[in-house]
Amino acid sequence: MPHQNAHRPTAAYIDLDQLAGNFHATKHFVGNDLKFMAVVKADAYGHGLAACALRLESEGVDWFGVVIPAEGLELRRAGITLPILCLGSFWPGQENLLIDNKITPVVYDFETTRRFAVCAKWRNAAADIHVKIDTGMGRVGVGHRDASAFATALKEIENLKVSGLLTHFAAAENPNENDFTTLQIDRFFKACDAFRNAGHTPELIDLANSPGAIAHPESRGNMVRIGGALYGLLDDILPPETLRPDLKPVLSLRSQIAHVRSVPAGETLGYGRTFLTDRRSLIALVPIGYADGYPRALANCGRASVNGHIVPVTGRISMDWTLFDVTDVPNVKSGDKIELIGDETTAADLAQMAGTIAYEITCGISARVPRVYQ
Repeated sequence: MPHQNAHRPTAAYIDLDQLAGNFHATKHFVGNDLKFMAVVKADAYGHGLAACALRLESEGVDWFGVVIPAEGLELRRAGITLPILCLGSFWPGQENLLIDNKITPVVYDFETTRRFAVCAKWRNAAADIHVKIDTGMGRVGVGHRDASAFATALKEIENLKVSGLLTHFAAAENPNENDFTTLQIDRFFKACDAFRNAGHTPELIDLANSPGAIAHPESRGNMVRIGGALYGLLDDILPPETLRPDLKPVLSLRSQIAHVRSVPAGETLGYGRTFLTDRRSLIALVPIGYADGYPRALANCGRASVNGHIVPVTGRISMDWTLFDVTDVPNVKSGDKIELIGDETTAADLAQMAGTIAYEITCGISARVPRVYQ
């Protein structure tokens, strides 16, 4: 796929067949009788929103999940026709964008809901909403204790239909928190009963993110929201002993060595002089840095692969460049390929070194790194 930075050797390679494979593996594991929402927020976790969504639509997902209306608009402009749920609700002035593009908002406060209804009435439109219930995440959502009052108040608003209810788990990936996850599930289903008792008929009951859908069968409702599982990014989310579908990473990150120089023992390298050579070393300069999303936290602890050999990061990551010690790589030279995320070093491996999670690693790969779809 052409890109304005196509001549720069640093690129992220996206295996769309593997993306499709992860979807089908998860669907088979979780259950073919459920609806599946593909969560493609944050540029599909850094994998490329439009390309990933178009492939997933062709594979049979039922919904797409975004966080801001602009992401939903990008999907529509790419030709996506499936239902889109805007998980992060919307800001004043974005009501028409949602209605024009048939993007369903999540709501969790009365004023936002009323404002959307006023716009729908003015447009002579009947608009769907999904209501989020806060069952213990403590972030956004109608408090589970307030669900009955909120449901009753919504019955007084015209031009809106509550077509779905959802919540979000705080710790579904952690077996030590299973009691709390069970409590969240119980609170959510009580809130669903409150909405039904108030006269609403929600069609979609949506609790489970990827960890919930995989590790907690009782949380699956009739639709699940699958994000990290699609991209093969659960290795550092779910404990190793968790039974799961066979998932593989979709993204690899590669570049080329721009220059190799010989450095004598006793020299310092990079900003802050944080690395001191303890032998005559061959140091490779690679055109990737923290502006590309290669985390500065990998200074003196990151690693990559050159010609089948693991090579360590030396010194601090700078904005545009990273140094690697390639002394032990036979016949290494400028132009050799270097794999920064791939079979030898996964996003989860880098995340562990950087003190974060794989989601942040792939989401952080910047827009100046072209995505090449395979």
